[in-house]
Amino acid sequence: MGEGAGVRNGKKPVSANSVRVMQPRGVARCLDIMNKNTKAFPKRALLSVAVITGVLGALTLAAQINAQEAAPSATTPILARKDMGNEKAGKMNSFNKTDAEWKELLDPEQYRILREKGTEGAFSGSLLNVKDDGTFTCAGCGNELFATGTKFDSGCGWPSFTAPTAEDNVTTVVDRSLGMERIEVMCAKCGGHLGHVFNDGPGPTGLRYCINSVSLNFDKK
Repeated sequence: MGEGAGVRNGKKPVSANSVRVMQPRGVARCLDIMNKNTKAFPKRALLSVAVITGVLGALTLAAQINAQEAAPSATTPILARKDMGNEKAGKMNSFNKTDAEWKELLDPEQYRILREKGTEGAFSGSLLNVKDDGTFTCAGCGNELFATGTKFDSGCGWPSFTAPTAEDNVTTVVDRSLGMERIEVMCAKCGGHLGHVFNDGPGPTGLRYCINSVSLNFDKK
């Protein structure tokens, strides 16, 4: 061993005993038995101990993964935690139409976004820079959704709002498409896709409703 090999960055090397402390209690116990009784154990007994050790390790790892999945994400929007199970689903789709009727009612771009959950290009929406006093309604059913008073310039490229005109006018669900987890915002009346909500908005809600212009109509006062 060369000079200084026993100490790296001012720290002593980790001993075998300290590594064992980090192992699950059942695994450490099995290793103690193996270390102390290797000569006395027949080969079959040693094999059984090794199998038990592997099973205990797998169970410990599975428990850790389950605990991580059950814990809420620190980046999950406030609204998502409140409505994670889509508790307002029963109030949705009071404006029922068949797929053929939607295609008749909406133009192709509206149908793509509202009914197929598409997204318009960033900075391309006709309502992005609207600042006039008025109300933004659902392009599919006319449901009142947002007001100019809650609209702000987020710089993201889509119309952004801090809150809907009424909480019951929109509904949210977890969206795990595109390899990420987001919170989708939909019209509570017809179920049309509006956009997504994030928890990086200004006060008082701290939320940013990022909405497609195509999903909206604007009624100027």
